[in-house]
Amino acid sequence: MSSNLKNWITAFRLRTLPLALSCIAMGSFLAYFRYDFSWNVFIFSFLTTIALQVLSNLANDYGDAVFGADNEYREGPNRMVQDGLISKESMKWMIIFFGILSLVFGIALLYFSGLSRGDFIVFFGIGILAIIAAVNYTIGFKLPYGYKGYGDIFVFIFFGLVAVLGSYYLHAKSFDWQLLLPATTCGFFATAVLNINNMRDIDSDKIAGKHSIPVRIGLKKAIKYHAFLLFGGLLLSIVFVILNYRSPVQFLFLLSFPLLMKNFLGIKNAKFSSAMDPYLKQMAISTLIFVLLFGLGLVI
Repeated sequence: MSSNLKNWITAFRLRTLPLALSCIAMGSFLAYFRYDFSWNVFIFSFLTTIALQVLSNLANDYGDAVFGADNEYREGPNRMVQDGLISKESMKWMIIFFGILSLVFGIALLYFSGLSRGDFIVFFGIGILAIIAAVNYTIGFKLPYGYKGYGDIFVFIFFGLVAVLGSYYLHAKSFDWQLLLPATTCGFFATAVLNINNMRDIDSDKIAGKHSIPVRIGLKKAIKYHAFLLFGGLLLSIVFVILNYRSPVQFLFLLSFPLLMKNFLGIKNAKFSSAMDPYLKQMAISTLIFVLLFGLGLVI
C-alpha cells in the first residue's frame, strides 16, 4: 500500500464509523420491531452515513489545522494536514468529493424510500443540513460552531434524533413519540464520544480558543456530564423496553453496562489527558455493541 493511500485512510478515521453506523442501525432495528423494514433503505442509509462521517472527519482534519486546534499541545493522534502529509488543497478537493458523494447517496436513499413529494422535500432539506453540519463543525465562514461549544448539540441532533428517527421514518413512514427514548440514547452516547475527545484536548483547545463544553465548565464537571450521558442514555432505553415489553430478552442490552462503566471509570481515573484517547474507540465500539444487543433483543 502506498504511503499516500495510507495517509488518506488515516485521514478518513475509520475508527469513527462504528458510532455513526450504530445510530442508523438503531432506527432500522426499531423499524423491524414495528414490522416496517426495507433493505434498500437499510443499505443506502449505511452508505450515506459512511460518506457523511468521512466528510466530517476530513473537514475536522482541515479545519483544526487551519484554526490552530491541531498544535504541539494536542494529545490525540496527529492529523494529515497538520503534519504536512496531505496538502490543504488536496484536502479541500476530497472534502468536496465526499460532499457530493453524500448528496448522491442521500438522494438514492430518498428515492428508494418511496416518500411522498412533501416528505422527499423535507428529507432532502435535512440531508443538506447534515452535509453543512458535517463540514461546518470546524470549517465555518467566521468561526465554526465546534469552536463556540455547540458541537454537543449538533452531534446529539444529527447522530441521535435525525439518524435514528429519520432512518426509522424512511422505513415505516410513521412516527411514535416513544422512539425519542432510544434516539436520545444514541444521541447521548455519540455526544459522550465527542466529550471524551474534548476532555482529552482541553489544554490545546484553550490555547486555540476552541470553547468546547469541557473548556467552558472544567474537567471535573465534564466528567460528571459524561456520567450523565452514559447512564442517562442507558436509563432511557430501559424505559423504552418497559413501555414496549414483549419478552425478557429485550433487556439483553444491559450486558453492555460493564463496558459503559469501564469507559466512565477510565475517564474518571485518567491521570493524563493522553490516557483518555483509547476510550474514544472503546466508547464507539461500546455503542455499537449496545445497539446490536438492543436490536437483537427486539428481533428475536
